Amino acid sequence: MDSFDLTPKRPNPARTIWNLLTVTMLVGVLCLAGIFATIFINPNVVFNPFPPPAELEPLLFPTPTWTPILLPATWTPSPTIEPTEPPTKAPTWTPVPPTTLFFIASPTSRFTPTRTRTPTRTPVPTGMPFSYTITYMESAYYHPEAGCNWMGVAGQVVDKNNSPILYITIMLGGRLDAKYFDPPIPSLSGTSPNYGQSGFEFVIEDHPVASNDTMWIQLMDQANLPLTEKIYFDTYSDCTKNLIMFRFKKTR
Repeated sequence: MDSFDLTPKRPNPARTIWNLLTVTMLVGVLCLAGIFATIFINPNVVFNPFPPPAELEPLLFPTPTWTPILLPATWTPSPTIEPTEPPTKAPTWTPVPPTTLFFIASPTSRFTPTRTRTPTRTPVPTGMPFSYTITYMESAYYHPEAGCNWMGVAGQVVDKNNSPILYITIMLGGRLDAKYFDPPIPSLSGTSPNYGQSGFEFVIEDHPVASNDTMWIQLMDQANLPLTEKIYFDTYSDCTKNLIMFRFKKTR
């Protein structure tokens, strides 16, 4: 019995402190794990330091409704507009032999055919590559709105095969009563397609005026060299001859 030490041992204070710290650490870890699990399951909890943004409410638009328009009791449907017939195209220019020339009006024309002056054809001058034909007619076919309050010179320029030649310069000069065309008035073939693809036109007065070889017309090339001589012509105070038509044709 004497070999046994029955004296009680005192506890070690340092070991006790470490045990308390260990227990406290375990409890803290478990608490943190519980907090993270709660935030993961429900991010909107009060103690979440970074809550998700609040969801925006969807925009609600009113449901469209159809509302009929109330018409007056006396309303009647508008009459149907009947389509109008397209305007009649101008006839193509056809050479006429140097005999008596008649102006042939279309069946829908608003004026009757009239006999015009016999056209004259001038021989091609030496060295000049164009000949011409002159015709006097009523302008009502091309300018029906003007009636007799108009006077002009028009026509077209074609090659040997009667195909249009564009951008040929036409000069108009001279004197008409007390009106002088000095310097001459220029124009280009193809600027007045009403007379054909190579058509041209000069408006010289607002009423027919008679003259005797005081007006002239001439073709020029791009270098301002003459393609015809100055062609002098007469004019008339007759409303059925207030449009002087020239047709220039290349001969060589």
